[in-house]
Amino acid sequence: MNRSALLALLSAVETGATTAEAAAGELAEALVRMPFEDIGHARIDHHRALRHGLPEVIFAAGKTPRQTTEIFARMAASGADVLATRADAETVASVLNAVPAAQHHATARALTLRQSPPAEPRGHIAILCAGTSDLPAAEEAAVTAELFGAAVTRLYDVGVAGVHRLLAVREQLAAAHVVIVCAGMEGALPSVVGGLVGVPVIAVPTSVGYGASFGGATALLGMLNSCSPNVTVVNIDNGFGAAYSATLIARAAHRD
Repeated sequence: MNRSALLALLSAVETGATTAEAAAGELAEALVRMPFEDIGHARIDHHRALRHGLPEVIFAAGKTPRQTTEIFARMAASGADVLATRADAETVASVLNAVPAAQHHATARALTLRQSPPAEPRGHIAILCAGTSDLPAAEEAAVTAELFGAAVTRLYDVGVAGVHRLLAVREQLAAAHVVIVCAGMEGALPSVVGGLVGVPVIAVPTSVGYGASFGGATALLGMLNSCSPNVTVVNIDNGFGAAYSATLIARAAHRD
């Protein structure tokens, strides 16, 4: 049972649509699988959304297509929203065959399934990338944040080599509760953005650049040494991790 299902059940009891006894029966059945469901190669944490407010996410890289598909299908059967990141073509085909309602996001290399009822966005996240080559990380962040219920504004190809492009979107930046910035090369963009906004900036170094970029290590070190004090940094290409934290920040800001 996920958070949405639990709230719906409690609401049904409150309005008299179901009895407390019937609700207790549903909870007892759900508790059989809590806090996890053991399927041999994985222990699925169905309880995580109740603890964290966000469901468990499948990291498909390193898993076989069959493993990812089984986890995805079991999570879908629980009624939760489902996200799988870093899915290759074979995994995508396998999951879509098993769960046709799932959606493939090619640039983000992700699969999603939305099952929660429509709701107003909780918080606003602006996602920037320096160049088109940074789109995989940026889109991974955008797809993640949108599935988790945030409003997302995409502001792409606004790198420091043409800083006027960034200055042209200052009003959109000012409307966000938190900003995610994806950049490779020397990783300068988050520092510039941090100097323009009064909200948290989460920097995502990307593995984009020529030899001395060292697969994103140069951008990572540059971002860690940012002189903008509102900049924090996640691991190389970790758009998902940036979006997860940004979603929690945006939710808290939205409540305030």
